Order: sequence, then C-alpha cells, then structure tokens
Amino acid sequence: MSRPDAKGWCPGAYKPMMSGDGLVVRVRPVMARLTQEQALGLCETADRFGSGLIDLTSRANLQIRGVKEADHGAVLAALHKLNLLPDDPALESRRNILIPPLWQEGDDTHRVATELVACLGELPSLPPKMGYAIDLQGGPQLSDKSADFRIERDANDGMILRADGASRGRVVTVDTAVDAVLEMAQWFVDTDGPARRRMAAHVALTPLPADWQAVPPAASQKPPEPGETPFGAMFGVAFGQIEAAQLAHLVTATDADAMRVTPWRLFLVEGAQMVDTEMFITDAHDPLLNVNACPGAPLCNSATVETRNLARQLTSKFPTPLHISGCAKGCALPRPCATTLVGNDGAFDLVKNGHPWDAPVKTGLTPDILLEARGEL
Repeated sequence: MSRPDAKGWCPGAYKPMMSGDGLVVRVRPVMARLTQEQALGLCETADRFGSGLIDLTSRANLQIRGVKEADHGAVLAALHKLNLLPDDPALESRRNILIPPLWQEGDDTHRVATELVACLGELPSLPPKMGYAIDLQGGPQLSDKSADFRIERDANDGMILRADGASRGRVVTVDTAVDAVLEMAQWFVDTDGPARRRMAAHVALTPLPADWQAVPPAASQKPPEPGETPFGAMFGVAFGQIEAAQLAHLVTATDADAMRVTPWRLFLVEGAQMVDTEMFITDAHDPLLNVNACPGAPLCNSATVETRNLARQLTSKFPTPLHISGCAKGCALPRPCATTLVGNDGAFDLVKNGHPWDAPVKTGLTPDILLEARGEL
C-alpha cells in the first residue's frame, strides 16, 4: 500500500498550519540553539498566544500550538523581538538544517552550517520538505532523520557530501562543502528531481556522477540520550510535546546559559547539571523514549482517535518500539515499526513490522481491547 497524501510542506512561522487546536507556528532556531532569553521568551509567547504547548519536532524545530488566526501577527512580532526570525520569509522556509547538539563555535559543524545558512538564497528552487544534515561529530548520528543532502565523516575522519539514498559520497572539505551542496542541488533540478520531491526517490532512478559516489561514510554511531554531557544536561520529552511553563521553570531553576534542541525528542540545557524532575525524561532506559505517538484527536483534524494518553498506558503492557498513529499518514514515524496501531474510524488497526499505511493484521481494536490485551495481539 502507498502512503496517504500528507501535507506537501511543513509549517513555518510565516506560513503556519491549521490544526484541530488552532495554528501551529514553527520556529527554526539558528544552529538549533536558543539563548536563555529566547527560550523564556518563546515559552511566554506560547502561553500568551497559544495553548501553552510546544512541540519538539524530528527536524529539531519548535512549534507553538493553538494560536488563534487573529494572534498570528502578534506571535510574529514577539519572535522578531527575540531574534528568532533572522531571515526573510522566503529563506526561513529553506532553513531545514539538522546538526548534532555537541558542536562548539568555530568547529567544522559550526563553520559549514554558518556558511550554508548564508548561501540559502543561492540555492535553486527546491521542493519545500528538502533538507540538510551536517553530521560531523564522529560517525553519522542523523542517518535515520529526514535530510536530502548529507555532509558526513568518512572512516578516515575526512568529509564527504552524500546524496540521501546513495551509499557513497563525494569528497569535500570545510571550504568546499557548501559549494558542493549548491552543485548537487542544481543537478537535482536539472535532472527533474523536483518531480520526485525527495533526493532518495530521485537517486533510486537517476544515476549520480561517478565522482559523487567515491567514498562511504563512517559507521553510524548511537545518538545522544538523557544525561550529562560536556556542554550541560540532556533531557528527554515524551512524544516531543513540552508544556511551556514547565520548560520555563527548568531553564530558570538551572540558570541555563542556553537551550539546544535535537531531532530525537531531547534538548540540551547548556551549563546546567542534571536534576531530578518529573517534568522531563532523565533516564536513558525510560520506555517512553521508544514510543512514538502523534497529537491525535482532537488536536489533529485527520485523527479519529486519542493517541498519547493511550500510549502512556500501553507502554507498560507492550514491548517497545511502539507507534500509535492517529491516521494512516503516520506523521510521528513514517517508517516501519515492530508494532503500529493506526486510528481508523474511532478504533485501531494493528500493523506488524510495517508502515502505518501497510495492510493491518487486525482491525477494529478499541482502547479497552488494547488495555486488556497484556501485550498479546
């Protein structure tokens, strides 16, 4: 089966998306980092003009939920004042750049990312969901995250640019990496890549130049997890949804220098030590880290089932990984999972080792049936 049509674009600050609880306004922090002032200001904006909920997305962005259409202008004004909208509307939507969190000013990650941001206006017109991974902190950590252009290490600590979907990449340096991205983007356009929307789909049908397939990336490494890091404390977020008041309390209580967001439902509180808190996940073995659940009903207009409360109840009954999707689009995890429950007309279909849109092995499962199943379906 094929995936049902999803939105062809991601929400942004200037172009929010309407959901069941109001507008979703996405903020893309530069270098995935907010100063203390910016983090507290974002929380205040979410409380004042939204529902008080902030999403931490798989692209390391933050989304203010529940904004009324009449308040969108006020939200933009607040974000401008916080310097969280540093570029014009045309470029803001292009700034889909993933980086691991443990970078520092002047290192390769910072240099390449800064130059790429400066050159976004030179890129040809690309499909709106295309993005970039600057994955240079040892072996790749972002291989399973959405990106079309991947700047990675090779086995000898060199640097390559790899088209998503290709097994090998082109040798580059810090000074040539962004020029190579611009060249690859132009190749994508010139070879009719936009018709296929994403790089991996295009590479599957269109041969890359031979010298762009010269060197394999280094072996992938495990992504970060909750705990202490050289830069501060890393906290997890169940389902990627944060209460703004709780985040503001943590930032204030730890006197954090800044906050860095990641695509793994984790955020780093710079300059802070790990503290015991029930607000966020502090245990790397917490099973909630391996459970994916979209907002579900009533927050999403496509969903006919509530998802996250059920996910919390099922975590102790079902082995993880577990994915609970409000509909067959599978926005929270558009990849295969061992156990996926898919909302369908108020009940759930069960998909084993497949995508949410694949054929189910059972249908019509109500929450009561699931809660009584004790992990056996």
